[in-house]
Amino acid sequence: MFPRIAMKLLVTGSDGFVGSLIKRERACVVLADDGGNVDLRDADRLRRAIARIAPDAVIHLAAQSFVPESFARPRETYEINFFGTLNLLEALKATGFAGRFLFVGSGDSYGLVAPDELPIDEAQPLRPRSPYAVSKAAAEALCYQWSQSEAFAIVMTRSFNHIGPGQSERFVVSDFARQVVEIRKGLRPPLIRTGDIDVTRDFTDVRDVVQAYLLLLEQGSRGEVYNVCSGSEQSVRDVLMRLLQLAGVEATVEQDPLRLRSAEQRRICGSPRKVERDTGWARRYSLDTSLADILDDWEAKLS
Repeated sequence: MFPRIAMKLLVTGSDGFVGSLIKRERACVVLADDGGNVDLRDADRLRRAIARIAPDAVIHLAAQSFVPESFARPRETYEINFFGTLNLLEALKATGFAGRFLFVGSGDSYGLVAPDELPIDEAQPLRPRSPYAVSKAAAEALCYQWSQSEAFAIVMTRSFNHIGPGQSERFVVSDFARQVVEIRKGLRPPLIRTGDIDVTRDFTDVRDVVQAYLLLLEQGSRGEVYNVCSGSEQSVRDVLMRLLQLAGVEATVEQDPLRLRSAEQRRICGSPRKVERDTGWARRYSLDTSLADILDDWEAKLS
């Protein structure tokens, strides 16, 4: 299913949603030493770990990726997402790395995009509107600079919303699926609490996302940035209604003011044409398949 890269691959953020799937699907090493996982903010320990691992290629996933948390702790978000990336690059340089490096950025960096500019392609200016998005845009610019000034073949992504079994309930689709399954099991009343669900998003199954990352690590062009997205615009309300239909559940939907976000982008849809053209990537999982698998995952967790 996934490309096989004949090199020692280091995956940062290997315990996260995407990293855990990469670990299950292909041989890789993780950013750890005898003391456990290495924090990107600890430059000295990071350099020692990289020297011991001596990777041939890197997929850099590690990040503070929860947008509300970035508003609550902006400095920590910058320290992890920007300065952590700089520490990683410097550690690799200090140990003689000259391989391929994939930086996983965010479609959130595009910020406010007018409806007549959809779908969003890579030429769209970046207008980040959250500390998380700023940190990712800044780290992407840093990686571009290093791709030009150092002996690294760095490829960057701007990844849009991805979903799938195993995702944290802090994210909207997994949160909805958990609530739906709890209703089906009689663990809560038939009431779904939501934020603003009359927005649209571009959702891609995490298994397709992982395939895109591995293809880009092999075939992406040095210094180039690629959207990783479905190219399909979905209303969050429609996704919730489909989860209810798939689960055979009826429920009242109620907006919770505490779940509303500031700086909300009303509509999002990205263009995947560049990654498709350069790597041959194609999505394999339909939205219904993804949603059914997420429901099954929560069914198992709540058993």
